[in-house]
Amino acid sequence: MYVKKTWQRVIEYALTFLVIITLNFSLPRLMPGDPFLHLSGEAGEIVEVYTEEQRRYFMEYYGLDRPMWEQYWNYLGDLARGDLGLSYYYKEPVSALIVRRLPWTLLLVSCATLLSVIFGILLGSFSAWRRDGWQDRALYLFMVVFGEIPAFLIGLVLLVFLAAGLELFPLAGSMSHFVQYASFWEKIKDILHHAALPVLTLTLARTGGIYLLVRNTLGTVLTRDYMCTARAKGLKELRIRYRHALRNALLPLVTRIALQMGALIGGAVLAENVFAYPGLGRLMRDAVFVRDYPLLQGIFLTLAVGVMGANLCADLLYRRLDPRVRTVDVKENNTRKEHA
Repeated sequence: MYVKKTWQRVIEYALTFLVIITLNFSLPRLMPGDPFLHLSGEAGEIVEVYTEEQRRYFMEYYGLDRPMWEQYWNYLGDLARGDLGLSYYYKEPVSALIVRRLPWTLLLVSCATLLSVIFGILLGSFSAWRRDGWQDRALYLFMVVFGEIPAFLIGLVLLVFLAAGLELFPLAGSMSHFVQYASFWEKIKDILHHAALPVLTLTLARTGGIYLLVRNTLGTVLTRDYMCTARAKGLKELRIRYRHALRNALLPLVTRIALQMGALIGGAVLAENVFAYPGLGRLMRDAVFVRDYPLLQGIFLTLAVGVMGANLCADLLYRRLDPRVRTVDVKENNTRKEHA
C-alpha cells in the first residue's frame, strides 16, 4: 500500500512537471518583443542592433517563425534528449551556462536553509518554553515584523551599512579578482567572505517562518498528556524538552523546509542581483533583458525541478519519520483485504 501511494505521488509530480514545462515554454514568449528585435544593455537601456532583414533571418534560423504548436513539440523533443538548447545571446549551450552558475546559487540556498533552520529552531524553542512571557511577546513581535520585510530590502540595508559603511564585507561578486591564493583554504575563505552578506540576507528573510512553526507546534506538544506523564515519571526537564517535546515538534518542519524552497530560491534571485552575485538569479536577469528564450527556459526548468525534488523528498521522508502515517497505510491495507 505504501509503495502504491508512493507511485501515486510520483504520477502527480509527473503531471505537475508537464504543466511546468508548458508554462516554461509559454511565459518567455508572452514578454513584449523578441530576441532579435532589440538588445538590452547592462543598465537596461534599449539599443537596436538588427535590421529587419537580419531579424527575419535569425527568426527563421532558430525556428521562431514556425507555428507555436510546432515550436512546443520541438521543445519537448529536445527535452526528451536532454538538450536545453543554445543561448541566443551567449552563443553557448544552455546546459553549460547553468552548470557554471548553479554551484553559486546552491551555495547560497544550502547555507541559508541550514542557518535559518538552526536559528528558527533555537528561537522558536525559546519562545515556546517561555510562552506568554515578555521574552516570548518581544521575540514574537520582532520576528513577525522582520519576516514581512522583502529579501532585497534586507540585502540593500546590509549592503549599505556592513559593506559600504563599515567595509566589513565586499560590495559585490563571488570572489576577489586577479588574486593569487596562497592555498586552497585561502580561496575558500575568500568565497565565504563574499557569500556572507547574501547568505545572511536569505537567512534573515526565511528564519521568521520556521520560528513561528516551531513555536506554535512545540507549544501544542507541551500541552499533551504524555508530557505530563513524562514529568510524573521524574524525567529531567532537559530530556523532556529535547527528547520528547522538540523531537515530536520537528516533524512538520520537514514539510515546511520543502515548501519554503520556492520562496528561498526567489529570494536568492533578488539577493544575487543586489550583490551582483554570479548565480542563476543574475543570469536570469540578463536573459530577461535580451529575451533569450532557451536560457530563460533552462533556468526556470532547473529551479522548478529543484523545488519539486525538494517537495518529493520531504513527502517521502515524512512518511519514514512519522510512524503514524505508516500505521494509517497499514490499517487501510488491512481494511481492503477484509473487504476483498
